[in-house]
Amino acid sequence: MATKAKKTINKEVGLGRVYISASFNNTLVTVTNTQGETLAWGSSGASGFKGTRRATPFAATSAVEKVINKVKDVNGVNEVEIYVKGPGAGRDAALRAIKATGVKISLIADITPVPHNGPRPKKKRRV
Repeated sequence: MATKAKKTINKEVGLGRVYISASFNNTLVTVTNTQGETLAWGSSGASGFKGTRRATPFAATSAVEKVINKVKDVNGVNEVEIYVKGPGAGRDAALRAIKATGVKISLIADITPVPHNGPRPKKKRRV
């Protein structure tokens, strides 16, 4: 059975949304247009970092630079809204990397999900 061909969106987009998900092990970056269609994505692991090096701020920086440069060239994104989720080490580094690429930042929002008392959290580590 033939696999479905990957759809690429190459239309010019002025405003993009950058979603950064920073976990303790990896940093994921997705750039969408205002309708939510994915333009490009990347992660620390996809940028060539393996193991514990994926969780470093440098790995997050390289993942963000790769994705932002791609959408600037292909889709003409020059202004972004940034949505950050998670407690990872790459979240601040990712914001600094976006600022360094030269795109205009119109919004920074923290969308980290906060439980309204859900299940019991994991036990505290004793080292």
